[in-house]
Amino acid sequence: MRMRDTVIKPMHREGIRFVAAFAVATLMLFLLWRPLGWVGVGLTIWCYYFFRDPERVPPVRPGLVVSPADGIVSLIEPVVPPPELGMAATPLTRVSVFMSVFNCHVNRTPAAGEVLTVAYRPGRFFNASLDKASADNERNSLRLRLTDGRELAVVQIAGLVARRIVCFVKPGDRLQRGERFGLIRFGSRLDVYLPPGVVPLVQIGQTMIAGETVIARLDAFGEGGGA
Repeated sequence: MRMRDTVIKPMHREGIRFVAAFAVATLMLFLLWRPLGWVGVGLTIWCYYFFRDPERVPPVRPGLVVSPADGIVSLIEPVVPPPELGMAATPLTRVSVFMSVFNCHVNRTPAAGEVLTVAYRPGRFFNASLDKASADNERNSLRLRLTDGRELAVVQIAGLVARRIVCFVKPGDRLQRGERFGLIRFGSRLDVYLPPGVVPLVQIGQTMIAGETVIARLDAFGEGGGA
């Protein structure tokens, strides 16, 4: 890999207008006072990196669930999935990945499957690292039927700074593991609800890479399962 490729990353199209707005504001700041202009340059660069969209290489081994987001595992606990998904009111193991404003915010599919439900619910904007954010904050939830028939849910949750959840998929779409499915602007969290009996392989505080870090194995022997 060339040195340039480690610094300059592709930017997601959702970020174009934001970077453009930051750049225009920076030009205005330079006209007002040069030191402020340089502050604007720094903020414009930060905005570009916020919307970076690097390529990821999902593991090819069957039966793995990968992280839907870059960030830190903040919670692992049994919780009933969001009611708007229409899943059974039975607690499932939920793995929460908290994204700071410095993480890449492109969200990726944890496992291959068909989108059964996409459900948006408006809400509040508590700090996304808090447990109550899952229940009270703005969120967008996806219910997936995996290739082995089991179901998995992944939920985009807006955070203290985030004010816009973007989802690129709809019911009926078939997604591959690690495929881009959405984005959250400026700080947020992703929850993954694992199928019954699936045990997470991560722990609180662990750093995650979207589309690459393995959260769990759908089959204890690594055979079959939704790839």
